[in-house]
Amino acid sequence: MTDETSHDDKLFEEALDLIIRVQGDPSNPVARELVQRWRARSAEHEAAWAEVAEIHGMAGQVLEDRRKAGGTATRRNVILGGVAGAGILGAGALFVPDLLTRARADHATSTGEVRQVTLADGTLVTLGPDSAIRTEFTPAVRQVELLAGMAFFEVAKGAGRPFLSRVDDLTATALGTAFDLSRDAQVVSVAVDHGLVEVALAGGARLPAERLAPGDWLTLDERTRAIGRGRRAPDQIAAWRDGMIVAERETVASVVARIARWQPGRVVIADPRFGALRISGVFDASVPAMALEAVVQPHGGRVWQISPWLTVISPV
Repeated sequence: MTDETSHDDKLFEEALDLIIRVQGDPSNPVARELVQRWRARSAEHEAAWAEVAEIHGMAGQVLEDRRKAGGTATRRNVILGGVAGAGILGAGALFVPDLLTRARADHATSTGEVRQVTLADGTLVTLGPDSAIRTEFTPAVRQVELLAGMAFFEVAKGAGRPFLSRVDDLTATALGTAFDLSRDAQVVSVAVDHGLVEVALAGGARLPAERLAPGDWLTLDERTRAIGRGRRAPDQIAAWRDGMIVAERETVASVVARIARWQPGRVVIADPRFGALRISGVFDASVPAMALEAVVQPHGGRVWQISPWLTVISPV
């Protein structure tokens, strides 16, 4: 990705974050003032705002194309409900770290970027694209919060200090470990490369598979609280580091969310029921457009490229 594209991508993301905030609370004068100031910063900021506004108008063309193809849909189901509406289609709206998330993060990456960072204790963390973490080290404990995306941890020995990695209400405690942790479309995933990881929910609640060994993986659907588990070959753990996405009985929404981290702009699933379908396979995220097609085609889905900054996935 060129520096110019990266800059344009950043401005578009900021503009979309702002428009979602305003639509969520249109009577808030603070939000409106924030938008006015942001647009006035430069001609590039104003152009990014115009691009976001244009996407709203493009929703009508998508609907017309689907009507000609014999399909039916509503404006809310296709785009406005997924991007600008208050619901944002939980399972299908896939967003990179927003401005507030980045402000909280100690380390964050951009679209398509995979970066290694070394923490204060010597732990090596590989951050996936559009990912962010926050660290909190004390004399008693080492804690890392995954704010967005995915991270692979190669945990350094802690001289009696446990290493905890948290995402929402799930905590993974490393016991001399290298492991993968991710959150995509409200599905949290933990997979162990070597060592042991103890997994628990907030309040001390234990999961059925509270201790994971090498090759074990576990997923938690935050909406339904459903738990999935299985095993895979060690070379498939965190294969995203090499641009490969490995999925086993995962939701279309979560796999699409992972691939979307390699693609500029937003990727939105118009129908959450489609996003809830299951898929297995290996997908090359280095060519994200083709990977998205490969994910949705087995279920009869279609990928619509609305603009350079918005891709919509819908059932045909």
